[in-house]
Amino acid sequence: MKIVLLDAKTLGVDIDIQPIKTFGTLTIFETTNKNQTLDRIKDADIIITNKVVIDKNIMTQCENLKLICVAATGMNNIDLVAAKEFGIEVKNVSGYSTTSVVQHTFALAFYLLEQLNYYDDAVKSKKWSASNLFTDLTYSFSEIKGKKWGIIGLGSIGKEVAKIASAFEADVSYYSTSGTKHSSDYPHSELNELLSNCDIISIHSPLNETTANLINGSNLPLLKDGALLLNLGRGGIVNEGDLAIAIDSQNILAGLDVTKIEPIEPDNPLLCVKNKNRLLITPHIAWASREARVKLVEGIVRNIEEFLQRR
Repeated sequence: MKIVLLDAKTLGVDIDIQPIKTFGTLTIFETTNKNQTLDRIKDADIIITNKVVIDKNIMTQCENLKLICVAATGMNNIDLVAAKEFGIEVKNVSGYSTTSVVQHTFALAFYLLEQLNYYDDAVKSKKWSASNLFTDLTYSFSEIKGKKWGIIGLGSIGKEVAKIASAFEADVSYYSTSGTKHSSDYPHSELNELLSNCDIISIHSPLNETTANLINGSNLPLLKDGALLLNLGRGGIVNEGDLAIAIDSQNILAGLDVTKIEPIEPDNPLLCVKNKNRLLITPHIAWASREARVKLVEGIVRNIEEFLQRR
């Protein structure tokens, strides 16, 4: 089997991809742009891609292609209709990053809620050393206990966030983006009700026609004074221009691991907010703990193995 890995850099250098080589000849590319894709996979039997787009035009010219392994859960980069037409199997890996995303959700929350950026700088800049107090109470912060935590999208990740928020004794509720209630463990709220009532709101839903631009200038003003908004879903769910305005005009905090275009564009309005201490953005890393990426590679190996066993 000729196997091509198109964007190995997205898997990191700290995990072992050698097991993939047991299935055939593996050619590895760190990154692949649109103009390079066809030339690199035209003779491949199996390709592995995270973000490289494989469309119908490319499939038409890859006569040997039998399996596309998506190194992710989402398969929006693959033309699934064309793959079915050409008899090309497409396999993703689901559930590998749940623990990692949940952990990062709380990392963002703690950093912002406790204003850790300020307090870390207060020590390292020697501001605290020059003070006459054993502590620094410049920014007040409060506990999660007793707060209302709203979850947008109560899938596998949202449910785990709910469990941990409950362990902190938060009052958890959720909004179903599909319109179908998924849990009797937590009360369901309509979106505007959730935005108005909750102290912390975390987004864990996919991007689709229903969720695109879900949080925008029409409902951001509903957020409570001091509310925290976390987006661990997809960037397009939150209108970034409207959020930038809200951060500077309302007393709210926002933690994002995703943006509409990635990497973030240098003229993104979020990079120009005046109240920078109210905003934390990480570069789409919530999914990427070392353990999660090991599970991802194991899932790819398992998908190839199962495919070959059926041949």
